[in-house]
Amino acid sequence: MPIIYLSPSTQENNFYVNGGTEEEWMNRLADAMVPYLTASGIQYVRNTPDMTAASSIVASNAGDFDLHLALHSNAAPEGRYGQVRGIIVFYYPGSVQGRRAANLVADGLKAIYPLPNNVRAEATTAIGEVRRVRAPSVFLELGYHDNPDDAAWVQNNLDAIARNIVLSLTEYFGLPFLEPAQPKNAVVDVSWGYLNIRDRPNTGAPVIARAYDGARLTVLNQWQGWYLVRFETVLGWASSRFITLI
Repeated sequence: MPIIYLSPSTQENNFYVNGGTEEEWMNRLADAMVPYLTASGIQYVRNTPDMTAASSIVASNAGDFDLHLALHSNAAPEGRYGQVRGIIVFYYPGSVQGRRAANLVADGLKAIYPLPNNVRAEATTAIGEVRRVRAPSVFLELGYHDNPDDAAWVQNNLDAIARNIVLSLTEYFGLPFLEPAQPKNAVVDVSWGYLNIRDRPNTGAPVIARAYDGARLTVLNQWQGWYLVRFETVLGWASSRFITLI
């Protein structure tokens, strides 16, 4: 199952013109993303507000992540405060997967940002969370927090933005996008030894765990004859034909 390092901004001194800080609003966005990530089977590890960009890089590099996703908002240069709008999705120029992820995120956001022509993916070597992380990296500058319209767009559309970003991530990882659902208790119901739990909802996907007949698990979602399940510490996909809800 894919796992990302989710790194919302820790910049508590970057103020939104309409109130709040970059740290606050990007953490609220991360909060809004969590139900969609879980619903579609994307695991995550997340930084905390007391961390820095440097410590977030260290934490990301200490794990085996499939993508590093940094959530930020931008500020115009001195002399142009409040005059610039747009979204930039940065990636490292030498990363094929980083570029692919950035383009998917940028293309997705064009559908919901009021000025789609002002959304672009761009290569950079100037940002530590792009240049210094081991995983493919996407560094999102989600509008300009010194611009009243951009600030209000972020503040008033957290759920729509969160849903849109996760939709792009499911495309990147080759997973179905699923809406959040109520978890259900269930048991494995097979007439042989065990049920395979797989990395993807596909009979050819790698087996990541085996649940024996009668084993309890939690069904988090379903898609085309497959259940997304949590079994002990494992998150994976299993055929719904051999699981009974209780």
